[in-house]
Parts: sequence; structure tokens; C-alpha cells
Amino acid sequence: MAVKEYYEDAEPQQNPWVQTPLRESYALSEAAGCRIFLKLENLQPSGSFKSRGIGNYILRRLEELPHGSRPHIFASSGGNAGLAAVHSARALNLLCTVVVPTATAPLMVAKLRAAGAYEVIQYGAAWKDADTYLREHVMPYAQTSTIYCPPFDHPDIWQGNSTLMHEIAAQLPGASAPDVLICSVGGGGLINGICQAMDSLSIGDQTTILAMETAGAESLHAALKAKELITLPKITSQATSLGCARVTSDTLRYAQRENVRSVVLPDAEAAMGCWRLADDERIMVELACGINVALCYDGRLEKALGRPVKPEDKVVVVLCGGSNVTSQMLCAWRNEYAYIEEETEERRRKSDSALGSETGSIKGEDVGMDCVPSEYTKPMVIEGIEVGCVECS
Repeated sequence: MAVKEYYEDAEPQQNPWVQTPLRESYALSEAAGCRIFLKLENLQPSGSFKSRGIGNYILRRLEELPHGSRPHIFASSGGNAGLAAVHSARALNLLCTVVVPTATAPLMVAKLRAAGAYEVIQYGAAWKDADTYLREHVMPYAQTSTIYCPPFDHPDIWQGNSTLMHEIAAQLPGASAPDVLICSVGGGGLINGICQAMDSLSIGDQTTILAMETAGAESLHAALKAKELITLPKITSQATSLGCARVTSDTLRYAQRENVRSVVLPDAEAAMGCWRLADDERIMVELACGINVALCYDGRLEKALGRPVKPEDKVVVVLCGGSNVTSQMLCAWRNEYAYIEEETEERRRKSDSALGSETGSIKGEDVGMDCVPSEYTKPMVIEGIEVGCVECS
């Protein structure tokens, strides 16, 4: 059956996204020394939180058209935003064409087609080339009304993403605000929505946000250092979903709040987060999400916060999801970055040896806390963790 025929016969659903569970992870809580809650955005129809923002954006554009209009959706993202556009279009009984750069991974092209894209066109070396081709050479020839779908930079996308934070606030025990929220930053659409929701819920002063980026894609961290928007000359991180050379102006403004801290980790630690999550929770996520999980292991959370964690601290990790992952990729990352766990084990052995040679009594709060700085006067790197300075964050 042709895609068009299927769509015409299908019954559309009300919303292109779903409410996802918030689940306490006992394994990650044990590793981190506090209560870790996972917001399972990997269960969205498209496999990532992008279903919220892209879905809301399309709904708002439909409201601007005459009732009964059946526009064709057009997107230019070869990543999770493109998948969200395709899934949202299907949920609303519409068609979606996606133009992606020629460098887009075959896995993602295959997933776009399998999701039901009307057409997937490969053009240009970079996203900007694909986007220009879509706008100038594809959309003008459409024989019906059209909706252009940006990947992240639009207030309606941020509003859709804000529903995630509203759900978290309602789902946490006691319907309370989290002490810490960990989320990754690409272009900034997710953190924009989270901060908007926190403002509306009046909980911004109660929650520390750790804004995560991988080295080689740290456009937000660079902007915070410069105190102005910066365009990265090149994306070198393997976490391609975070590969946005420039964040939105609203993202920089939100990130300069006192409750937001910018944290940069190398790809190796993001990969470690992926395979340890698979081991501990049997959940597969891509590097852009694994970076959030990595903070739960081996004292990284305390270093990122600059303070000890307490057992009663409630920390929400946004499992933003992402489709650029397979079991083979997890195995390859584990082999490539095996030294991460080897180095951690070596530090643990040295620490145990040092403690065993100590004589006399040692106060519990003094042990191991020399690696947690009491204050930050400038951006610094601590065992692979680069943390934004107080003035910037």
C-alpha cells in the first residue's frame, strides 16, 4: 500500500507525543550516592524528546491554516528532529519530506524511511546546504500547502519541550522540584523549554541545572566563556545530535542564570554512560544522551556540582533518547574507550591503598573530598570534566 493511501485511511491521534515515565533507578542511585530518577524520553514515538517540540510546532502551524487543511511537512534534519517531524506527521495523518546532507549516517536515512517519510532526499555536505536546497528547490514546487519545520530554534518548539518539565514536577515524589536536573544541550531547544517551565512553576531557584555538552560540540560553553554567542568553526565530537555550531540567544540568556552550570565531557565519557546504562538498566541511548548518564558514575556528579551530594538529593536525568545507536555501536565504544574504566579502577586502587596506610581517625566528610573544589573562579577541567565558572553560569 502506498504511503499516501495509508495516511488517508489512517486514524490520526490527538498528540504527536506521549507522557513518559519518570523512574527511580536503584543502580544509578547506588553509583551516584543520591536518588537518581530517569525521565524516559527514549520512549517517545520518534525515540527522543524532539517529538514534543516538533509536534507542538506542527500543531500550532495547523491552527493557522483553514480547517481541514492537509499541508505537506518539510524538514531538513537528518537526525532526531527529522525523525520527530516524520512521526508527528504520521500521527496527524500528514505527509513529510526530509532533506538531509549526504554525510548523514545510512542508519538514520534508513530509520527516516522506515518511519514513513514520504521522501528522503540527500543533498549537500552540511545541514545548511540541505536546508537551503529544501527551501529553494523542493518546497516551492509542492502542489499543496506546506509547513517548514525547523529543528530547534522556535518558541513553539520550546513550548512543546516545556511539557517535559511540567511532567517531572508532577511525577516526582511529593510533587516536589528536583534538587538537580541533568540535560544535554545541542542548539538549546530542550533547556529553553525546561527553563520556561521552571519559571511558570516558580521552581527555578530550587533546582540546579547541569547543561551537558561533549568536547568538540560545546557551543554553549564557548558562548558562556565569551559572554556572547559564538559559532564553533567545526564540530569534532562524535555526538552528532549535539553538533550545533551556535546555540540560540535565549539559551545563552538562560545559561547565565545562577542555577545553571555548564559541564563539558569528552566523547569517551559519554560513551561510558551509554554502555553502563545498558548494563545497569538495559536501555540503549546515543552519545548525546549517554553524557547525562555519565555524571552518575565515579564521583562525576559531585565534581560537576562542586559540592558533596546527599542521599536524599533528588536528581533527574533526562534520557533525551536518540536513534543513532545500535548494539554493535555500544560494543565498539566499549572497546575503543575501555581505558575510561581502567583509569577509574586504577584511581580507586590508589585511593584504597592510601586510605589503608593512614593511621588515626579520619572524619568521613574529609575522605575523598579534596577532589571537589569549594568554589570556581574560572572554567577548569577536573579529570575530564570541564565546569563553567560561577560568573558565567
